[in-house]
Amino acid sequence: MILLGAGAHPGVLQEIFRVDYWLFSHINQKWTAPFLDRLFLFTREAELWAPFYLFLLVFMTVNFRRKGWIWSLYFGMTVIISDLISSHLIKDHIFRLRPCGNPMWQDTMHFLANYCPQSSGFTSSHACNHFAMAVFMYRTLRPLSPWWALVLLWAFVISWAQVYVGVHYPLDVICGGIIGASIGWATAVVFRSQSGLLYLPTNSPSHA
Repeated sequence: MILLGAGAHPGVLQEIFRVDYWLFSHINQKWTAPFLDRLFLFTREAELWAPFYLFLLVFMTVNFRRKGWIWSLYFGMTVIISDLISSHLIKDHIFRLRPCGNPMWQDTMHFLANYCPQSSGFTSSHACNHFAMAVFMYRTLRPLSPWWALVLLWAFVISWAQVYVGVHYPLDVICGGIIGASIGWATAVVFRSQSGLLYLPTNSPSHA
């Protein structure tokens, strides 16, 4: 088991942690406002996004039939792979104490979450999962509308919220986001190689 943030680290890694702590202190303690407290607590709730996931399933299957079901399968696989890698493979071998459980922040932390998880904070599964989903959606649904790029902002806001409420450091969400984005990119490449691009009838090349 590798322990991050405990004891001495090589010079470069120590400098990374110093910047990480500085950024955390600003996001969690200085760049705050009452309306942001409510916003970020709200956006990180999984139940909030259930209608969005249901919409995706209905939208894809109604408009693309068999290919829509295949897309839904790939979407689910993307989430499962990202969660297995972040929540199990990485966290089973690398442990980092979350800021909400770190005594160094107990007098200054702006802690908003309902509880502080005891699991490793590295990497952020929220960031990994949502960036995996966002990049997969963006890469596969971009031909339908450029507005699908907003899912990248969606993933960013949810990841930022993990730092804001005090359950992750910025480095946790950055690394989680990079891993998730890589997974989403990879599954999108496989999906597009097997199923091709998605086009609604009015957006298909024959109507251009």
